[in-house]
Amino acid sequence: MSSLSLAVRDSSTMLRRNLLHARRYPSLTLNILLTPIVLLLLFVYVFGDVMSAGIGGGADRSDYIAYLVPGILLMTLGATPAGTAISVSMDMTEGIIARFRTMAIHRGSVLIGHVIGSVLRAILSVVLVGAVAVAIGFRSTDATALEWLAAFGLLALVATAFTWIAVGMGMASPNPEAASNNALPLMILPLISSAFVPVDAMPGWFRPFAEYQPFTPAIETLRGLLLGSQIGSNGWITVVWCLGLAALGYRWSTSLFSRDPK
Repeated sequence: MSSLSLAVRDSSTMLRRNLLHARRYPSLTLNILLTPIVLLLLFVYVFGDVMSAGIGGGADRSDYIAYLVPGILLMTLGATPAGTAISVSMDMTEGIIARFRTMAIHRGSVLIGHVIGSVLRAILSVVLVGAVAVAIGFRSTDATALEWLAAFGLLALVATAFTWIAVGMGMASPNPEAASNNALPLMILPLISSAFVPVDAMPGWFRPFAEYQPFTPAIETLRGLLLGSQIGSNGWITVVWCLGLAALGYRWSTSLFSRDPK
């Protein structure tokens, strides 16, 4: 069997293992999924009219739904990798990695299984949150099939980038509790982006951070694809952020994985 065939076979096995773990502990995925749904419903039905007036919507809740949903979808991607960090930390601290090292399996398959499984769960979570958004009135009638495909590719790229970072966080954490805490920035960053209000409405001293962090250009790019707003330079900035974070997370994770297990 060739090296590539071995890598594909072992990665598929590790992917199946991670999906089985996710099915065995559904509460972790459910808790992460509920946060963006609760925020979506809260900001639409409690703050919707007021927030719409703040973005120039004339106190029209439907305008704010359109503005809010892309940010909530990216927030979902920021929340999902926390489960990956916890799962990786559990593998590293419970001795299973030491067992895998003694077996004739492709070394990278353990990490690849975690990453692919997390990306699949993230995309499924986005679909579920998107279904809730459609149910409460979100529409994207102007987006073409190509723009929908580009939006899906953007979401997958963002999910992959932050998943690799989460894998590194999980491997660097001494226990699952610390891994959960270390992954909190991925959940907090969308709250201080353009997800809920335009960057221009923020205080001047805070605006640069909100504008140049990775979530804001990704949110604005997704808005442009789904709602027809101007994307400008946000598209390539998002790609650069994602490729940089994915490369950083990959190098971080593989270097930690090459060390002796905890």
